[in-house]
Amino acid sequence: MISTSFYATWSPRLLSVMRMVIAFLFMQHGAQKLFDFPVAKSGPPLELLSLMGMAGMLEFFAGLLLLLGLFSRFVAFLLSGQMAVAYFLAHAPKGFWPIVNNGELAVLYCFAFLYLATAGGGPWSMDRFCSRAKSGNNENRER
Repeated sequence: MISTSFYATWSPRLLSVMRMVIAFLFMQHGAQKLFDFPVAKSGPPLELLSLMGMAGMLEFFAGLLLLLGLFSRFVAFLLSGQMAVAYFLAHAPKGFWPIVNNGELAVLYCFAFLYLATAGGGPWSMDRFCSRAKSGNNENRER
């Protein structure tokens, strides 16, 4: 039987790993839209000020912030909203069931980001590093 200390130790760490994996996978959608990488998208060139261009910038650059764990809660909340909008604009009109309208990934990202917005970036994040550095500086000043 695994002790509760194992879970207490690894749950926060796996939160950070989950955040990084989700962000890395999400960034690929933005990279494809913006840079035709890793696979070129079909269709006309992307206009940055279009809805798809804004989505690509959010997916890549906000995904990068989330990968680093910087402003994790705010960025995750923003991306959760983006995925909700994407679902209702692009997928829901094609049918009720996500399996039919190809919206499963949008729904999964939406709720994964919503979870990260409440849980935070975990111990392996720039947010945590910055808060430790800030509290460390305050402790040094008090001495």
